[in-house]
Order: sequence, then C-alpha cells, then structure tokens
Amino acid sequence: MQSVTIRVPATTANLGPGYDCLGIALGLANRVTVVSQPQSPSNKDGFHPGDAMAREAAETFFLKTSLPEFPFSWFIEGEVPPSRGMGSSVTVRLGLLSGLNVLAGEPLTKHDLFELCAKLEGHPDNAAPAAFGGFTVAGGAVTARFEVSKALTFVLLIPDFEVSTPAARQVLPVQLEHAAAVLSCANACRITAAFASQNYQLLRGAFTDGLHQPFRRALIPFLPEVIAAGERAGALGGFLSGSGSTICCVTLDGAEEVAAAMSAAAQGLHKIVLTHADNTGSTVLTAP
Repeated sequence: MQSVTIRVPATTANLGPGYDCLGIALGLANRVTVVSQPQSPSNKDGFHPGDAMAREAAETFFLKTSLPEFPFSWFIEGEVPPSRGMGSSVTVRLGLLSGLNVLAGEPLTKHDLFELCAKLEGHPDNAAPAAFGGFTVAGGAVTARFEVSKALTFVLLIPDFEVSTPAARQVLPVQLEHAAAVLSCANACRITAAFASQNYQLLRGAFTDGLHQPFRRALIPFLPEVIAAGERAGALGGFLSGSGSTICCVTLDGAEEVAAAMSAAAQGLHKIVLTHADNTGSTVLTAP
C-alpha cells in the first residue's frame, strides 16, 4: 500500500469584475490523501466525500496518461468549507489528480494537472491559483502569475449557508449592458495592474462590476452592506468570493477593525477568518 497527501490551498476568485479569470490562493487549505489500495473512504471534517467528483477526476487522469487504472481510496480534511465560494471543489479535483500523478510516477507536469482541473471545473479562475499560488490571470490554458505581499490581509466573512455554483450562475442575465461590460473590463485591468506592481492602493474602487455581483445579491442579501462596512473601517475594497456565500475584504491595515465592521453588518450565523495569500500553490506533503 502506498499513499500520498497533497495540500491544496483555498482560493478566492472573480475579485468582482474578473469573472472566471482572476483568482488568488489563500492561506487556508485542504489536504487530500490518496491510497493505492482500496479502503473505506473517511472524512475527518464532515466534508462530503464527493465520490462522483473523484471518479470523474480519476477517469480524466487515466485517459490523459493512457496508463492502466489502479484501485485507490481517498479522504479529505482541512479548513475549506464546501459551497462557500472558496474553491472547495478544486481542492478535491486537484488533490486527487496530483495524488494519482505522484502514485503513477509523475507522468504529468503541474501545468498539465492545472489544465485537467480547469477542464473539470469548467473555468480556470480557481484552478490556476490553487495550482500555482499567488494572484493569477487565467484564460484557457494560458496563465499569468504574480506574488502577493504578506502586507495584504484577506478578511473572510463565511456565512452559515451554502451557495452552489450552478444556482449562482442561473441568476445571471444572458445579455449585459455595454457600459457595465466596459466598467468591468476597466476594473479587472486595474486589479491586475495593482497585483502585478504590488501597488495595492490601486485596488480602491476597483472591485465594482456589472457582470455577476449585482445579480447575486439576491442570494446573499447583505453583500453590499458588508462590503461597505469593511470599506468604511479601512479596507481597500471587498467582493463576493467566487459565487459565494463568502464575502472578502482586502486591507493593508486594521484587519481586526475591518473584520468587526463586516461582522456587525452581516445577518445570521457566520464566522470571520483573517488570512494572507498563499504564494506556493498545491504541494506534496507526504509521498511514497
């Protein structure tokens, strides 16, 4: 019996206007252990085992590599909650793909694994930062990556309810106004410039978009109030993390004050997490 454990970081994607293309790896992570001998899957943190997702990832891996399939079992543990807009599905998919790759003798590169994961996800915005770390701009198989300074704190308000990605996509309109698209494009470019240059003051006012956040407020009614409260407390800005339900504010100073303000503006049960960016991406923790 051989086993491998892969650490895959949480991610926050879209960053407002960077719909399906911008993402950042965060300090939280899940750990996926893949064992090359059947055993009963277990789950130490109550995360749904996701067997259908695992089968799909395994089929994709063996099809890509043309290697004979071998039986395996797996389990996941960690800090990334499901259906909260923090890339939990990527931690499963990329963790399994990476674990199988190690057990098979590493026939695929990290970029190969990213491409497979992005294909399974249907979009690359979470897969790219999870694989490579830092801030990423992903369009298809092409990814630009930049280090993120530890001076930047990400304040996460994680509500006690889930939002599924399919449900969050169903509320989006088929067509957009031209002015909304132009504003979103300009702000996504400014966010990219801010992270590329590490001139984070450029982020002020840049997280506004006309692509998805205005339409997803129906799913997270207190979204604008929480963001506004964080900005009044000193945050550079805030946005819906992925498709939600997590709300993220970014700040250079006074993270505790920003967190308190966000919490006071939220409704219902929630928790606050303060973290920094992960500039490493997925890593092998233990190997055969």
